[in-house]
Formats: sequence, C-alpha cells, structure tokens
Amino acid sequence: MKIIVQKFGGTSVKDDRGRQMALGHIKDALNDGYKVVAVVSAMGRSGDPYATDTLLDLVYGNIDNISKREQDMLLSCGEVISSIVFSSLLNQNKIKATSLTGAQAGFVTNDDHTNAKILEMDCERLLDILANQDVVVVAGFQGASIKSGDTTTIGRGGSDTSAAALGAALGAEYVDIFTDVEGVMTADPRIVENAKPLTKVTYTEIVNLAYQGAKVVHPRAVEIAMQAEVPIRVRSTYSKSTGTLVTTNHSAKKGSDVHESLITGIAHVSNVTQIKVAAKEGHYDVQTEVFKAMAKEGISVDFFNITPKSVIYTVTDEVTNQAIDILEGLGYEPIVNRHCAKVSAVGAGIMGVPGVTSKIVTALSEQGIQILQSADSHTTIWVLVKEHDMIKAVNALHEAFDLSE
Repeated sequence: MKIIVQKFGGTSVKDDRGRQMALGHIKDALNDGYKVVAVVSAMGRSGDPYATDTLLDLVYGNIDNISKREQDMLLSCGEVISSIVFSSLLNQNKIKATSLTGAQAGFVTNDDHTNAKILEMDCERLLDILANQDVVVVAGFQGASIKSGDTTTIGRGGSDTSAAALGAALGAEYVDIFTDVEGVMTADPRIVENAKPLTKVTYTEIVNLAYQGAKVVHPRAVEIAMQAEVPIRVRSTYSKSTGTLVTTNHSAKKGSDVHESLITGIAHVSNVTQIKVAAKEGHYDVQTEVFKAMAKEGISVDFFNITPKSVIYTVTDEVTNQAIDILEGLGYEPIVNRHCAKVSAVGAGIMGVPGVTSKIVTALSEQGIQILQSADSHTTIWVLVKEHDMIKAVNALHEAFDLSE
C-alpha cells in the first residue's frame, strides 16, 4: 500500500474554495495510486468561527481561567471539527473517507499539556481503516497522554509535526505540507519583491530557515522527517505545482538539481532587543549569573556572544522590561538596544568557504546599515541590525547573493 500524507493548514480549509482545492490535491494523489492520510488544522485564523484563537476567546481570552488540561480539550475541538467537515466533503464526492482524532490515529504523548511530546505512534487502527477506505482525515496538533489518556496538544505548528510523525510511522513516500504560498522562497515575498521559490532544499537548510523566522514549515516537523528520511514537499493549496522538495544532502550529491548556491535564502526575525551586561568589578561569573536568572524567569535568550568580562544577548521586545528588572535586581547596569532585528543568511554551501562574511558586511555597509552583532555556524550567518534597517538589509543580502536569478 503506497501512502502519502497531505497536511492542509488553517487557510487551506477555512472556506469552500480552499477545501475544494484540497479535494483536488487528494484526487490527484488517489489517481496516482496512493492511499491518502490527510492532516488538517483548525479552520481559518483568529476571528473565523472555529479557529484556535477564536476558541480561546470563548474563555474570554484568559487561559488562566482554565487548567492546561482543559485548555487542550478546548483547543483540540478546532481540528476535530475541521476533520469531520473535510471528511464529509470527501464522501460527498464519492471518496471513501473516515475522520480520526489524533488519539484515535495513534498519537501517544507525555502529559505536558499544551506542549506535549510524541512518545510513540500506534497506527494499527488507522492502517486497518486505510485498507478499506481511500482517505483517513486526521485532526492535527493533538494526541493522548500515555498516563491518563487525556487529550493533549503538541504546541503551535503542531499540525506540521503531526503530518511528519505520521509520514515517519507509516513509511509514507512523501509528506505534503500545503500552505498559501508556492513553496519555500529565497526570502519573504512580502518584503523582497523578486523573491523566488526554491525547487529543492536540504533538511538542514529548511530547519535553519524556519528557526530564523521563515514561517513555511515548523522545524520540529522537518527534524522528524529528516530522522526518518521521509521527503517533504512544501506546496501551495491553490496551485498544481509540486512546490519545494525538502530532501537530504546525500540526495544532492547524486546529481539532483538541489539548490547549490552559497546562500539558499534570507530569513529575518523582528521585535528583538539587544542587552549588554558587563561583569561587576572583580567578578567573573556574569555569564552564569545572567543566564541562570533569565532561565529561572522563563525568558528565552538568543544570539549571545560571551567574553570573560561581559555577555551580549537578545530577547524579544515584549519581555525586555522584565529582563531589565531582573538584571538591575542583581546589581547590574545593562545597556539596552531596543527595536532590533535579526537577519540570517542560510545555506549548506557556506561551510568552509572564505569570503561569505566579507560579502555580507560589504553589502550592508554599502547600504549604510550598521551591524550591531554577528555570529555564524556551519550553515547560517546572523547579523543584528536596527529594525528600521531590516527590510533594506534583507533586500541587500538577497541581491548580493544573486538569489533572484
């Protein structure tokens, strides 16, 4: 039995037009000889009747009024409704389909409500149904606790993760992630007019692009698919294009047309604050004290540079005041640089290649953009700039590495 997993996001199933397009993609897969497992998100976005944020509004937008267990029960309803609506549409069109909740489809998780981890997949029931049906429609984003059997959710972006986990467990030939864009782009097309869709990228590249701000596919989903070596295709619901194939480095070496330029894409994250903390006179534990204090208060730090007598790092703008209060309470006088943005150049081809950082610095300097901080890894070079320079910086790097060609 050849299986393909197709995930349809909230914008893909929010109205009849989107659902009809999704129906067309399922018909195409069936005509190609596949059995289809369709994973669906809640219908639409905030303001739409059954969207996740709309359901939250039913408790007056204040999740403190309910336990995390109850929050999971509430939020899981959106995907369940979506799965039944979509299953009904398939049956109406003479496609034999059955809907399952995440738990019924085999997702067994820990009991960390609202951010559960998948512990195992028990897909026997799903496979039994699929043997006699064309499609199984699975409510994404959810599972059941191995301890209590209670409904759990696996965090925002969870439907992508659901699709990847099913693809891995079922040995699917592809996991299709359908979105409202043509695939993975060289940059955000909303700020780079000549951004282009990529035909193929590696798992490592797409994970780094996702972590650095590209909101196309959730990085947890890519990591699961990478471990199982299940190819992902990022596609548009509203197009017949096969979109972007996410594959392995090994596949690239076999002569495929994987994008092989130095830089694959430019990503960005806005609303960032840079914080510099100098050690107290005669003290050399500033890094330990600062990072322990941030962790204790649940503040995530990013983009950090460490010296023996100081530490520089970033936090989101929304927690800046809290971070400052913590540092001042410890006796530090932090230097704070608000309203910054992180711009990242990602590409598997940069490892060991000289001159890439020089090219980035030159491109930004020519545009009069000040670099506040930088760092690099084998596949990514990050720079921190002022937020008002972000769009100009993304476009400058996109042009410097000829990504529109």
